[in-house]
Amino acid sequence: MTTAQKDPVVVVVQLSGGNDYLNTVIPYNNEIYYDNRPTVGIPQEQVLHLNDEIGLHPQMGAIRDLYNQGNVAIVHGVGYENSPRSHFRSMDIWHTCEPDDVGTEGWLGKVIQNIDPNKENVVTGVSFGPSMFRAMAVPGVPVACVEDLNNYGLMPGINAEEQRQKILNRFSRLYGQAIGRGPVMEFLGQTGLDALQGADILKVAPERYSSDIEYADTTLAKKLKGIAQVHMAGLGSRVFYCDHGSFDSHAGQPNMLAGLWDDLSTAINDFFDDLRAHDASDNVVMVLFSEFGRRTHDNGSGTDHGAAGAVMVIGDNVKGGEYGEYPSLRPEDLEQGDVVPNVDFRSIYSTLVEDWMKMDSKEIVGGQFEKLGFIAN
Repeated sequence: MTTAQKDPVVVVVQLSGGNDYLNTVIPYNNEIYYDNRPTVGIPQEQVLHLNDEIGLHPQMGAIRDLYNQGNVAIVHGVGYENSPRSHFRSMDIWHTCEPDDVGTEGWLGKVIQNIDPNKENVVTGVSFGPSMFRAMAVPGVPVACVEDLNNYGLMPGINAEEQRQKILNRFSRLYGQAIGRGPVMEFLGQTGLDALQGADILKVAPERYSSDIEYADTTLAKKLKGIAQVHMAGLGSRVFYCDHGSFDSHAGQPNMLAGLWDDLSTAINDFFDDLRAHDASDNVVMVLFSEFGRRTHDNGSGTDHGAAGAVMVIGDNVKGGEYGEYPSLRPEDLEQGDVVPNVDFRSIYSTLVEDWMKMDSKEIVGGQFEKLGFIAN
């Protein structure tokens, strides 16, 4: 079960590699779309219609169902000015909210710091993947980084508890000696101690978990199942992060995108079914974003790096529907062959931070940005 207070929780799913906006939220009634996509365009009859103008990719049936229930907000034309169309720089901007400078602090790391300024809970933030995402990185802010929850922790293969405890005690003494020996050693030592503590806390999550939901045998489904397990273990975790992809579809896009969205849509459906079955969904909001969209015109096999993209926000407390306007596809309105962003990504963060997490967003996102109203409460 979740914590008694039902504190708001955010789950971010990063669609790494540049998801194709136009083939995800498809303007199927616009002839310009089909003129530009002779190879990768989705036929009208295959599109999952949301209204008379737009629909979703054919493999997004579960997300379409959630949309029809009023639990999915689609934000159109998201990005920022002067997109560099570089994976690394663009993702860096999304992670740090610094479009003009190289940022050093992740926006979610600041959220975690705000939730737990005294670092009383080293699993307030949990990152699922082989390495921590920069969005969660702030010096001195602990984040648990988990690749596989069932094998999480230090030396899981050592079965003898006494032997394991001796080794952990040595680790603890080693890390502890680093405290107070300069900023670098202090950071490394504290990180080591936090990792020890986090491993011992999170190992209880699978033990406390019981569910009738059978997640698919995919990498993403395992991550979302792990997030569900930690969330429902009542450990006070408030910020979760994982990624899916790569969506970098320069070639072979039709099959590639179909597989990625089939995995994603199915895993999200299982995740929310799991949470709802355990009365644990009403304080969770999920965000799907990608570093940029892709070019309006296909390249004969796929699509190249673009600018504006779509963000989806999903949850029981989401006010579903469309936000922002679908950018114009007219040739005279494109920039470098791309649809132009008309919603700053920091507006989405501001809405989440203020209306969902109940915090002041200015310090976290670096300014004041218009909120979008997709949180229901």
